[in-house]
Amino acid sequence: MSVTSGLLALFVCSAVSAASARAQMTGAPTAGYKREPGMPAAAVPPALREIGFDQHLDQPIPLDVPFRDESGRVVRLGQYFGAHPVVLLFAYYDCPMLCTQVINGLSTALNILSLEPGKDFEIVTVSFNPRDTPETARAKKAVYIERYKQPHASEAWHFLTGAQASIDRLTGAAGFRYAWDADTRQYAHPTGVIVLTPDGRLARYLFGIEYGPRDLRYALVDASAGKVGNAVDSLLLYCYHYDPATGRYGLAIMRAVRVAAAATLLLLGGFIVLMVRHEKASH
Repeated sequence: MSVTSGLLALFVCSAVSAASARAQMTGAPTAGYKREPGMPAAAVPPALREIGFDQHLDQPIPLDVPFRDESGRVVRLGQYFGAHPVVLLFAYYDCPMLCTQVINGLSTALNILSLEPGKDFEIVTVSFNPRDTPETARAKKAVYIERYKQPHASEAWHFLTGAQASIDRLTGAAGFRYAWDADTRQYAHPTGVIVLTPDGRLARYLFGIEYGPRDLRYALVDASAGKVGNAVDSLLLYCYHYDPATGRYGLAIMRAVRVAAAATLLLLGGFIVLMVRHEKASH
């Protein structure tokens, strides 16, 4: 590590540490089911208590599973993998509340993210409602491509529909547990997005309906094994680690201390070398 990179690491780790209390990502794993005020947890129907995310970290998803894209073509999930990490989210397209908030939160984070869709990552939205069609997928995609105005966004963000068998294979592998609530005639489901490696392994789960651009960027850099992003990202990821319990990146205190100590020693060493050279030059 050079003096410059060491000082950069010290500055960045310290700056982000000071900002950790203002973390941009909010929300925790949530059932996605709205209880009436005062309703005890025991009153929630048993099936709805079972919804949530099971984090199958580093496990593969079935890339051979068939779906239809927004144009109606039959596609295999693996078509969107191979070169870049993939952001995967589950949403049914006529969802009146949470699915829209999840996609809104992702599109907001994506608009702030400096990484480029299609070049650095792909986005795949999969409906878990087998009654959704390519027409409903196309209408939903049009809304979000209008909001996400990055070049090549339309080619990089895919909205899929499929049969129940395909949905079951993918949601089961991804650990996405949801249920149909007959009383409200809605799906109850968890809220969050999943980042996968280019070869289709589950890398990171980000929970809630808002996703900090910092957390999303770290997740993509992590999932790409450092092939996405820049040198500063790699330094930051040394100072931060992913916490599966919260779905966020938190400061790794000891690592940050080591970076700060190394940067301080490099700075002192560089100063001593410069002073010695100056003294020799003056004689």
